[in-house]
Amino acid sequence: MITKLDSVLLQPKKFIFHYKNMRWARGRHETYLCFVVKRRVGPDSMTFDFGHLRNRSGCHVEMLFLRYLGVLCPGLWGCGAAGEKRLSYSITWFCSWSPCANCSTRLAQLLSQTPNLRLRIFVSRLYFCDLEDSKEREGLRMLKKAGVQITVMTYKDYFYCWQTFVARRLSSFKAWDELHQNSVRLTRKLHRILEPFETEDFRDAFKLLGL
Repeated sequence: MITKLDSVLLQPKKFIFHYKNMRWARGRHETYLCFVVKRRVGPDSMTFDFGHLRNRSGCHVEMLFLRYLGVLCPGLWGCGAAGEKRLSYSITWFCSWSPCANCSTRLAQLLSQTPNLRLRIFVSRLYFCDLEDSKEREGLRMLKKAGVQITVMTYKDYFYCWQTFVARRLSSFKAWDELHQNSVRLTRKLHRILEPFETEDFRDAFKLLGL
């Protein structure tokens, strides 16, 4: 029997299927987003909320999350009183796919208008980032410029998600084959996307050295 708590958590098989960082992720047409929302309320305390979403027909999961932003982050835009200080929030996403170009643009625009909101994104796989000139690559660079920290998920991130967002009962997280290798490969790829000029500088240096 599924308890009320389990009903708001991901089932283990669904989590593994959608978050597995395999090279060829066929059949993974949905994007899942696990989130943590934090706000400091005192020197030694903070509020904590968490959950997960998946994309719906006609709405990517990133935009779906923004629909709930006012509920998840009360006071983010102030409470109506003129000049009242806005509350500051820190949000962490764990996404099965990195954002598309359009979602990246919308997120960057929002963050530029909301300096009291910090966003960190962990991704399991990179979405349409194989081509050097893809709009998705440019979107990720736009997010970085907007202050978003984008990171590829590693074993410890999968373990955290398993402990926090999965109806795991007493089962422990078991790494699948090549989890670490694929994470390293994607981390290097993301670095080349976010730091293209640094990569080009290295290539130029190797050419000068005849390497």
